[in-house]
Amino acid sequence: MNTLSRSLALVAVTAAGSLVLAGCVARADQAGGDAITVTSTEESCEISSASAASGTLNFAVTNAGSETTEFYLLASDGLRIVGEVENIAPGASRTLTVLTQPGDYYTLCKPGMIGDGVGRAAFTVTGDSVAVDGEDAELKQQAVDLYAAFVKDQVGQLVPAVDEFVAAYVAGDDETAKQMFPQVRAYYERIEPVAEALGDLDPRIDYREVDAVAEGLDWTGFHRIEKDLWVPASDALNSDGVTPAWQDWEPSTPEQRAEFGDLLIADVQELYDYVHGDEFIDALESQGIAGISNGAIALLDEVATGKISGEEDWWSGTDLYDFAANVEGSKMAFSLVRDFAVSSGPDGEQLVAQIDEGYAQLEAELATFGSLQDGFVSYSTLTDADTRALSDRINALAEPLSQLTVTVLQ
Repeated sequence: MNTLSRSLALVAVTAAGSLVLAGCVARADQAGGDAITVTSTEESCEISSASAASGTLNFAVTNAGSETTEFYLLASDGLRIVGEVENIAPGASRTLTVLTQPGDYYTLCKPGMIGDGVGRAAFTVTGDSVAVDGEDAELKQQAVDLYAAFVKDQVGQLVPAVDEFVAAYVAGDDETAKQMFPQVRAYYERIEPVAEALGDLDPRIDYREVDAVAEGLDWTGFHRIEKDLWVPASDALNSDGVTPAWQDWEPSTPEQRAEFGDLLIADVQELYDYVHGDEFIDALESQGIAGISNGAIALLDEVATGKISGEEDWWSGTDLYDFAANVEGSKMAFSLVRDFAVSSGPDGEQLVAQIDEGYAQLEAELATFGSLQDGFVSYSTLTDADTRALSDRINALAEPLSQLTVTVLQ
């Protein structure tokens, strides 16, 4: 199966050719002056202001608790994610930069990075709608259009790939299904933040067992099927390292396999319908290039919070496939806003150089273990030194990449 789609390569080439800027990028006004401060603990999510003027907002999030946390800006329905910053370690601070339009929102912290979160509070954005003016407005729209095309292409390939994968799984052709599993997931992993913005769709498609149990959800999707394909040993533990693998679980019957397969097909079709509808385009256009930039950051966070630990594909050991696909999706999104960062001035040029180098080093380190095209080694074969080397490369890229959104909006 083709692992880096023809359309991905085409979109990347188109982006490189069409987004060379002549002159400076038009700047959205910084809203509200200084950053809005957020303090996250196990019980609260304290925010310094419940309102702001429309435009570019910076939320400076400090984790004053003992668990790694996340901060979210949610749309008025409380489900769709407008912006998020993940993997904030105890004592650490991160900044979420988003371009906001007038309307009602919610803020929320999620200590432990699971569950419903704490401190959900109403947040209001006032003022006028933010319009991008100037000679680069068309280029910004091109960037949004290109990202939309990329997402549609990936989901368009995901649908038939899932159909074929499910057919093998339901038929009991486990060897074929095992071979397809990591390759099919790559389409999803490249655009995962899109599904995450749709409330419970990502949990239905991609939750691990321990996360579903912790949140009281029915466990379905890729990882439910994965456990059927790679049946654990009788004494194995789940990815939490505590729960016995066979506790409240047993291999699916043929009838159950058909049910789980049908659910995955239906959920992926829902994702397809969304990205081919007006709501998706409206969401992309309302966020503009900030949404694309934040997508690049979010995908690298996916690597840092799940793939590097080997907890994502716990039974199959195929985490490096997900790792590589997340990096591809992140780099693709970065390529669409890269020139806007460069155009912001010398600091932007230096930041882009750091990010370029960070991607190159991370890809080189990952390539020592295989490729999406030819396959990766099982995650279980990596040594502590191997995972430390990969972690070092992720961290080296994450630091400059976290500054990308505020730079492209300058």
